[in-house]
Amino acid sequence: MEAKTPKKIVPTKTPIPEQDPAVRRMNFDEVALGYSVEQAVLEASRCLQCKKPSCVSGCPVGVPIPRFVKAVHDGDFGRAIELIKEANLLPAVCGRVCPQESQCEKLCTLSKKFDPVAIGRLERFTADWERRQGDGKLPEIAAATGRRVAIVGSGPSGLTCAYDLAKQGHEVTIYEALHEPGGVLVYGIPEFRLPKAIVAREINLLKRMGVTIITNAVIGKLITIDEIMQEFDACYIGTGAGLPRFMHIPGENLNGVYSANEFLTRINLMRAYQFPEYDTPVKKGSRIVVVGGGNVAMDSARTALRLGAESVTMVYRRSLTELPARKEEVHHAREEGIVFELCTNPVRILGDKDGLVNAIECVRMDLCELDESGRKKPKPVPGSEFTIPADVVIIAVGTGANPLIAQSTKNLSVTKHKYIVADEETGKTSMQGVYAGGDIVTGAATVISAMGAGRKAAKAIHEYIMKLPARREKAPV
Repeated sequence: MEAKTPKKIVPTKTPIPEQDPAVRRMNFDEVALGYSVEQAVLEASRCLQCKKPSCVSGCPVGVPIPRFVKAVHDGDFGRAIELIKEANLLPAVCGRVCPQESQCEKLCTLSKKFDPVAIGRLERFTADWERRQGDGKLPEIAAATGRRVAIVGSGPSGLTCAYDLAKQGHEVTIYEALHEPGGVLVYGIPEFRLPKAIVAREINLLKRMGVTIITNAVIGKLITIDEIMQEFDACYIGTGAGLPRFMHIPGENLNGVYSANEFLTRINLMRAYQFPEYDTPVKKGSRIVVVGGGNVAMDSARTALRLGAESVTMVYRRSLTELPARKEEVHHAREEGIVFELCTNPVRILGDKDGLVNAIECVRMDLCELDESGRKKPKPVPGSEFTIPADVVIIAVGTGANPLIAQSTKNLSVTKHKYIVADEETGKTSMQGVYAGGDIVTGAATVISAMGAGRKAAKAIHEYIMKLPARREKAPV
């Protein structure tokens, strides 16, 4: 019997075409341009088709990765998108913004010796291929059950929960506080990373499936969770963690200081970069300082650059090794000319006689012993203070839970920081029939982890409501 020739491994990922840095820093068009058919098939050929694929265990929603990658390799892109959508409503989104390098790709068998398979890029390619074909196929939807579920929040967690429940035949209504659905996908992530037309298309699929979306609905003000539960069989809370945090240093109340949430919401959701065509102004400084090192800080810095800033400086208290933003985003930012002041921490923000920001005073930091997070703890270096000229300062040091739902819902258990207490595997809260997941439970995390929580809760909600007695309709008044 003739011996089987071992598969020749291409050691590196197939590069993805991108806009030139000198061009893209002047526009809001997407940076990465996506694979061609030939590039996608070539990259898919790198997959080893492992019998026990560890990559799947790294995906919070359980996408059947080897199967969809094989379909791409075979040129069966329609089958590839069907396989992805068995688990993931938002492949065009996840393919662009999920940190695959710390999830599915991190566990790829190839990564032991070579670059992992570019799973995220292949997911994006497959979703973009479907978009070019038209509206796309609707998933198979079970017969109507007569059960009603309310979803509070239309971010990735709420959308995913709604998708899975709608497929089961339940009547689903989403309540969104803002005037457009999408949550962090529309207000938090810039157009050059995630075009809003792509988010709108994914949300339109839910509408085609019969899901109702009610916008401008602030739960806790318009109606309460208790009132929702009088009308619905179950409720899922996926409101995210969008309350800005500040550093509590002198000068944070000066004109020209923004929270990253406000800055990005004005730009991304309200299109301030197209002012006056869109009537939402934002201060366009020439010298911008962004405080923080996460993806939100990176998005803020790169957005400020595209508004026409002459210089954008990122101030982060640890080194590049500890910087929490995605490596790809850091690479793109440095290509575009963002300046990194590392091992540096703000002390105060300085202003002129009119209350306008004109500089930020910082101190150098020395990295010492490890802290509880496993990272080196930064400590100020005495006498190392210096100033950076600035007319806009953006604070991007994290977010917290909005307390509105906690304050308006008596029987809902929350932590001291107002995050909802919920079971990790089911999303069950202290209230009968009420479930929660995503950032409002865990604190700020990734899009895909929030989606994973939405999937788990949808499964638990389905099992719960199918055991309930038939709901008695109210008599007409």
